[in-house]
Amino acid sequence: MIDFLQIRRAIISVYDKSGLELLVEVLEKFGVEIFSSGGTYTFLSKKFKNVKSLSEITGIVSILDGRVKTLHPLVHASILARKDSQEHLDELKNFGVEPFDLVVVNFYPFENILANEKASQSEIIEHIDIGGPTLVRSAAKNFESVAVVTSIEQYKILIDELEKFSGKVSYELRRNLAAQAFQKIVEYDSAISNYFNSNSVLNISLKLEKDLRYGENPHQKAQLYGEFFNYFEHLHGKELSFNNILDINAATELVFEFDEIACAIIKHNSPCGVALGKTTLDAYQKALSCDPVSAFGGIVAFNRKIDIETAQKLNEIFLEVIIAPDFENEALEILQKKKDRRLIKVRNDFKGKVGLLINSEIKSVIGGLLIQSKDNIIYNQDSLQFVTDLKPTEDELKNLLFAFTVSKYVKSNAIVFARNLMTIGIGGGQTSRVDSVKIAIMKAKEFNHDLNDSVVASDGFFPFPDSVELASKAGAKLFIQPGGSIRDEEVIQFANEQKLKMVLTKIRHFKH
Repeated sequence: MIDFLQIRRAIISVYDKSGLELLVEVLEKFGVEIFSSGGTYTFLSKKFKNVKSLSEITGIVSILDGRVKTLHPLVHASILARKDSQEHLDELKNFGVEPFDLVVVNFYPFENILANEKASQSEIIEHIDIGGPTLVRSAAKNFESVAVVTSIEQYKILIDELEKFSGKVSYELRRNLAAQAFQKIVEYDSAISNYFNSNSVLNISLKLEKDLRYGENPHQKAQLYGEFFNYFEHLHGKELSFNNILDINAATELVFEFDEIACAIIKHNSPCGVALGKTTLDAYQKALSCDPVSAFGGIVAFNRKIDIETAQKLNEIFLEVIIAPDFENEALEILQKKKDRRLIKVRNDFKGKVGLLINSEIKSVIGGLLIQSKDNIIYNQDSLQFVTDLKPTEDELKNLLFAFTVSKYVKSNAIVFARNLMTIGIGGGQTSRVDSVKIAIMKAKEFNHDLNDSVVASDGFFPFPDSVELASKAGAKLFIQPGGSIRDEEVIQFANEQKLKMVLTKIRHFKH
């Protein structure tokens, strides 16, 4: 094993040339002989006199419109030769070549071209890198004798190592770089495979982002994979738990359903209060009033910056996590006084991101995975079906759509009572829809909410009139539901007899 490898000879072949000049300057400082090809050679040879063309080894510049530049036995032999094997080194001498010590490569941006909806199949195929991954695989396999760099972010790490050890690279770094190189190949090939196989094969390649203290319960192990912290910044407080992350996700997605100022309070991954308001303080107070007992120790999310007044009010009860796209400086100072409370800043563009893990939901089952697209339906008021004799006013319709949107985040069977753009009773997670209605009414009465003229949203259809009857006796006058039951006409007839208003969405929001 070579503890510290002296870098004498390098091959550089990159698509993205950002930061390359600084790296080459450092390599030249340590007397490294540099070879490159194609566009990389053209770029470097204009700036550095001592950069050599790989054609000096291969005998060709490139063939097949540039498809073949680095795919040559002597190139890969120079990378794969073990420096602790005299037999390998002698064999290289017989062919008149010397071993490489460093390979620097980044790939054609295949996923970027996929994101371009106008890209043709021929353009997509031409962006499948062949030579780059092959160079990387060879170098990573032989990491004991070669260092491999596969991203611009690694340049600084390599430069620091070269400066620290006078042009040498440690075994530890070489092995780490090799591990990252193999992962890079997996990610790249997964994107290509997913493109060609469409939905017939699922390739997921995620890096470990964080080991969590435990899962839903202390006896369960848990890890976080992916890029969660690209979308959420942990500003303050204790380490996030498995359950915190689930609740943060649910609360954030819920408040960003609305263009208006919104607040959602989540407990055990289900809303216990949601409201729209004129200010963040107004929205929070309305959301809190729905179920202030359940809100204790909960997760609170906003879709607007938190101001001082809201921060002062938030400080009045124990809250596990507070989430917002931003915090006023003074508000942040107030909220940071409680050292254990987690403060999370969410990037507003998280809903606009594309990719499998953002636009899909994945659940494990025995023997495999279930995957579905996210419930991201955007309602068009014109698509609603007004089925009763009495029709809702514009203001009533806003409350109906608000309540139905909240129902997306309540476990089935979900029932949401609302008025004045705030929830006043939520029932869910029951095997009977009638039981969910009973719980929602009980919650509303417990906290002195007036159910008269309230609206009710149901995530699924009413199979019988019983739920509508129970809710209307409590004071509800307006109902929104998907419809689709064989007894729809019976339910609608009951609503008409009781002079209720009902709207069908033709969209269901089950959440199992």
